[in-house]
Amino acid sequence: MNITLKYTDANQSVITGLRRISKPGCRIYCTRDTMPKVLDGLGVAIISTSRGMATGRKCAEWGVGGEVVCSVW
Repeated sequence: MNITLKYTDANQSVITGLRRISKPGCRIYCTRDTMPKVLDGLGVAIISTSRGMATGRKCAEWGVGGEVVCSVW
């Protein structure tokens, strides 16, 4: 997974928050019908699927679920 950081013209980070969802002691899974929405669609949920790591929108498009790794907003 490649992550590119983006900054505004005032040199402030565009990413304001990141929360880890699944932890080694407590795995959180979702189906294609129960994809988490981060900030009503303004954020991104990162899901680990059988096809690899993908965003929540891409998983809904593919029709697959998986382990919710983190959410970024």
